Amino acid sequence: MSDNPTAESLRHLLGREIVLDTEGPIIYIGVLEEVREDGFWLARADLRDRSEGVVTKERYICEAREMGIRPNRARIFVFARVVISVSALDDVVMEYAS
Repeated sequence: MSDNPTAESLRHLLGREIVLDTEGPIIYIGVLEEVREDGFWLARADLRDRSEGVVTKERYICEAREMGIRPNRARIFVFARVVISVSALDDVVMEYAS
């Protein structure tokens, strides 16, 4: 992992529930298993197309924090090129969700 500065900076998130946000309508919520130069391995992951349904992205993330992740993938690889932010699920600020 030391060859990958991204992996080093995200080491503290390994094994934790995280949110991967993308520029598009897809968000990923799951347990971070591995950070690679080309992407992220998540376990017990929820791939959510935020253009489906009426719940906002932030409300959906808050619901995942409150009630737990509803996985629809046992394991998924998310390409780094589509991710614009990475955060721990427990760092989501609940009072700002709408």
